[in-house]
Amino acid sequence: MNYWKPNTTVAAVVERDGRFLMVEENTRDGVRINQPAGHLDPGESLAQAVAREALEETAWEVEPLAGVGIYMARYLHEASGTDVTYLRFAFACRPLAHQATRPLDRGILRALWLGPDEIRACRAVHRSPFVMQAVDDYLAGRRFALDLIRTDPNCLHVHV
Repeated sequence: MNYWKPNTTVAAVVERDGRFLMVEENTRDGVRINQPAGHLDPGESLAQAVAREALEETAWEVEPLAGVGIYMARYLHEASGTDVTYLRFAFACRPLAHQATRPLDRGILRALWLGPDEIRACRAVHRSPFVMQAVDDYLAGRRFALDLIRTDPNCLHVHV
């Protein structure tokens, strides 16, 4: 029996002085704008994943403070004909420190701080339909406590 499994991803909504930390990345569809985001890795919690992805993609250490939203998107991967679903967990995060000399993940062209209107203006190149939605949800004050998400400690392990 085949089981369907969505791709679990995380996104960091990081605001500083009215601007949001974004990435410009090279994708198979060209250059796209996204929040620092990526897939959940084995052995980590969602909060650990969002902090790791933000660091890898922007060189910013961040602290997840609250959930902003849980989003689901589905599309047909044209090259393989595969039906793909993403389950995206977006977190409000506080910027802690910038590691200016840290190299960015492969495919990330640069990290940048954009205002909401700037993000809205480049909607045609958003990586996901939920890039703007997460910003709008954040600006609307949508937050849920991190302890809403429970992780069995037996699922976690220390990365080496």
